[in-house]
Amino acid sequence: MIHDFTKVKNIYIICGRTDMRKGIDGLATLIQDTFQLDPYSDAVFLFSGWSRDRYKCLYFDGDGFALLYKRIDNGKLQWPKNEAEVQNLTQQELRWLLEGLSIAQPKAIAKSSKGIF
Repeated sequence: MIHDFTKVKNIYIICGRTDMRKGIDGLATLIQDTFQLDPYSDAVFLFSGWSRDRYKCLYFDGDGFALLYKRIDNGKLQWPKNEAEVQNLTQQELRWLLEGLSIAQPKAIAKSSKGIF
């Protein structure tokens, strides 16, 4: 089972620490009850625990939930710490996060208000 998450409408990161012992039902309940989001929507939900070296991804594909669990062998994720927050990420921010970078990257080239010449 391989899913293409580049077509998903929303990518949500559940900030802070999540109890990684939770399974599909516990994570879906957390999404609904704590953050008032619909776990059945066209969205990916990301969770991380205390050690920030692993994450879970919950996705409803139309006929059931898929749960991806990944442990990083060398390094840590730069997971946002605010426990009561959920953020909607772009595809680029997701790539940064899963590469170990912060999702709050500064712009490489500042846009100028001046013209080209």
